[in-house]
Amino acid sequence: MKTKIDWIGKMAFSSTTPSGHEIKMDAAEEVGGTNSGARPTELLLNAVAGCTGIDIISILTKMRLNPTKFYIDVQGQRADDHPKKFTGIHIHYALEGDLPEEKVIRAIQLSMDKYCSVSHSLSSSIHASYSINDGEIKGI
Repeated sequence: MKTKIDWIGKMAFSSTTPSGHEIKMDAAEEVGGTNSGARPTELLLNAVAGCTGIDIISILTKMRLNPTKFYIDVQGQRADDHPKKFTGIHIHYALEGDLPEEKVIRAIQLSMDKYCSVSHSLSSSIHASYSINDGEIKGI
């Protein structure tokens, strides 16, 4: 997967995802932004919730279960010191419909333990590298 993010001024960036959707990111005004887009950390929490939510709906559908309502609340705790990474994420799932609790629990466990690439990426060591202006690739 590959994407390109363009700087659009001050602290704001815009991207069109590989699937064709636009994302705008910006910083708060107190740190030089104009609040014209979501914070990258907000997108990260949404990515975890969206990834598990998609998995859960897919798994429940395969179990022939159909929620009538589903929402997800996500709360992230961050370290006080830089890089202010997430130190904990709590996800609350609220589902309605004729859904046996053990089946819902199973769908959540399958998502968190096996399928959700976003939550697994957060809990793993990721090798990152970078290059500048078509230069040599450097490792982090």
